[in-house]
Amino acid sequence: MQTKKLCLTLAIETSCDETSAAVLLNGRQVLANVISSQIPLHQKYGGVVPEIASRKHIENVLPVIDEALQEAGVTLADIDVIGVTYGPGLVGALLVGVAAAKTLAYASDKPLVAVNHLEGHIFANFISHPELEPPFAALVVSGGHTSLVHVKDYNSFSLLGQTVDDAAGEAFDKVARVLKLPYPGGPHIDRLAKEGNGQAIAFPRALAQKNSMNFSFSGLKSAVLNYLNSAMQKGETIVAADVAASFQSAVVDVLVIKAMQACEICQSKKLVLAGGVAANSALKKALAEECRERGYEFFYPEPVLCTDNAAMIASRAHYQYREGLVAELDLNAVPSLKLIDANLAD
Repeated sequence: MQTKKLCLTLAIETSCDETSAAVLLNGRQVLANVISSQIPLHQKYGGVVPEIASRKHIENVLPVIDEALQEAGVTLADIDVIGVTYGPGLVGALLVGVAAAKTLAYASDKPLVAVNHLEGHIFANFISHPELEPPFAALVVSGGHTSLVHVKDYNSFSLLGQTVDDAAGEAFDKVARVLKLPYPGGPHIDRLAKEGNGQAIAFPRALAQKNSMNFSFSGLKSAVLNYLNSAMQKGETIVAADVAASFQSAVVDVLVIKAMQACEICQSKKLVLAGGVAANSALKKALAEECRERGYEFFYPEPVLCTDNAAMIASRAHYQYREGLVAELDLNAVPSLKLIDANLAD
């Protein structure tokens, strides 16, 4: 399928607790990226409550779409293709976005593109870095996933490794909770760690050896909990900043080691960082330093594109549409969708 010289994509993202709609020109130029966050609603529960998230998506999705179209200065008639996140994520939340996108596609007779949320995170980098082109190695680090991907072309990927238990972002949130930090925990751990000593506590670095491309953060999380429980039982003073810094150092060390291994395997001198944890200052600094020493190029999205947003979904949808990878109107949500779709991976 050949797209027009100028292609407008409208995309919808409702995989978790952000309702977002965006309009992009040719997959890289953001005309609008509207995000309605539910963080204040979920903070008192210490995490996302799926039923609350779904109800808020129902309330917000159409107003957010309208706002995005108005901000972009276009109408639905001007849109060439409609993209939507269909997984992974919370099933009730995903269904709201999928239903809205299918309705708009049917009513306006526009092509519908089903986007993998995690692939969208990678494509956020094409927005922040117009000069970026495949191939490259990508490290995807979010609340639910930690993966290494060889991005060979816009629609050709290979999964190199992934977490075998907790994702890095999930570990951040759980450690933040026991340190009595607000939700979401990642940014608070990052800020607190700047006040502490990252070498104060010897937390484990699981699967750091070279013969594995997978990740494991469950043991690290347990080690932090055991350290805190032991210190409390012994009446020892707990320096929260040192705990945060030592925990973060353990996570970052493993992520950097694996990312460099991925570049070697892919024979790539370009590394792309993606996902919510891409906003972590210690991770960005460590990866930037390691890439500089090796002569690699290092790319990461601007902060607003690290967390869930529809602009990254629109970018991914554009490149799928360009290759004729469109969906039928019987599209359904797939909450456990894998990072690499079997139809796209080599």
